[in-house]
Amino acid sequence: MTDSSAPLNAPHFIGIGGAGMSGLAKILALRGAQVSGSDAKESTVVLALRQLGAEVHVGHAAENVPAGASAIVVSSAIREDNPEIAEARRRGLPIVHRSDALAALMEGRRALAVAGTHGKTTTTSMLAVSLTALGLDPSFAIGGDLNEPGSNAHHGTGEIFVAEADESDRSFQKYTPEVAIVLNVELDHHANYASMDEIYESFEAFADRITPGGALVVDIDHAGAAELAARVSGRRFDIVTVGETEHADFRIVKIAPRGMTSEVTVLLPTGEELTFTVNVPGRHYAHNAVAALAAGVRLGVPAAELAPALSTYQGVRRRLQLKGEAAGVQVIDSYAHHPTEIAADLQAIREAAGEGRVLVVFQPHLFSRTRELGLEMGEALSLADQVVVLDVYPAREDPIPGITSEIVIEAARAKGADVQGAHSLAAVPDLVAGIAKPGDLVLTMGAGDVTFLGPEILSRLDTLG
Repeated sequence: MTDSSAPLNAPHFIGIGGAGMSGLAKILALRGAQVSGSDAKESTVVLALRQLGAEVHVGHAAENVPAGASAIVVSSAIREDNPEIAEARRRGLPIVHRSDALAALMEGRRALAVAGTHGKTTTTSMLAVSLTALGLDPSFAIGGDLNEPGSNAHHGTGEIFVAEADESDRSFQKYTPEVAIVLNVELDHHANYASMDEIYESFEAFADRITPGGALVVDIDHAGAAELAARVSGRRFDIVTVGETEHADFRIVKIAPRGMTSEVTVLLPTGEELTFTVNVPGRHYAHNAVAALAAGVRLGVPAAELAPALSTYQGVRRRLQLKGEAAGVQVIDSYAHHPTEIAADLQAIREAAGEGRVLVVFQPHLFSRTRELGLEMGEALSLADQVVVLDVYPAREDPIPGITSEIVIEAARAKGADVQGAHSLAAVPDLVAGIAKPGDLVLTMGAGDVTFLGPEILSRLDTLG
């Protein structure tokens, strides 16, 4: 049990370098709090927080908790046996979940919360960038960096607060947004949800937190989001629909691929058509942008101003992020780790690759997810020309007997994919460099440390080239 009413004037963050935690620490530091924390390793994020005045320790130990700490902030990834939690309990310090801290930061602002199984980080980022470009100076908290370490959060002077709302541990039920977006609803996070009914119940509870007279923006082209809209119809908030479906309130009329960008035309509820550029490829990113447009309009931002402002969005780290080019081969990093995300990113890259081949280095994320969705991961990977599959990245989980990346490999082979396994990150750059040819696109894909391979692959290609 955590304390949602604890004072945050001197918070100590356990795991302060994480995407969500570091953003909250940054906002609190900018608001004048005496921030401290600990993380498993040094990072550019830790350095950025130190530059804001935070005291950050590497490694977890009881003595890291300052004498003047007002509360301990934790995420669901922090285990109960952490020595800093034990020290907090010994001293009677309140323990605050990350979501409660974020809810406290949003108080007094016009909150816009972005939820969904996929696309949250991108859509939140699109809103943060476009509203900033319009001079509205929103506060925001995002689960990924826009383009540089520390850019995942901002303490703004404007009245709008845009936040990524995480369903994985039900923590998004803590927020009270004026406008909420639900991009899609699918079964994931198997350690916390046993069925789709539990997922729907959780999203319904999130929707019921919308302030009276507010709005829920849903992408009705996604069956799960459409089902949610039907379940919550007639409640104390409005439902605004987006999609390519003919009766959508914000109807996507056309998505025209332009290499690594798309040109999107949307029919507004007023009957007016707007065309703007989305600077990441793929149909799913176009849908994200239109959901952002609808939410912003609901907050009173004119569509004719917001649409071109959305064109200033240049992407998020790890969301189809171009890492570089060497020997005529482009290397792109993708955070995709759920089958739907894998398929969507591969379809987008297939369009961008033209005559070139698409080569993927995939790292399954979590044993529980691989157990439940490993077959679907393999089937999605069959969209690539060649695939290298790494061992499962455990993150916060202990191994599950019999659950390995072979599940993914065998499923991909069964769908006709050219796939091989690799048990060492160090072996991958040479492996990929031996396969890639000029004109190919290489994707490093997954939510784990596969992201660090991009520069290594480029370096090896450069040497061979």
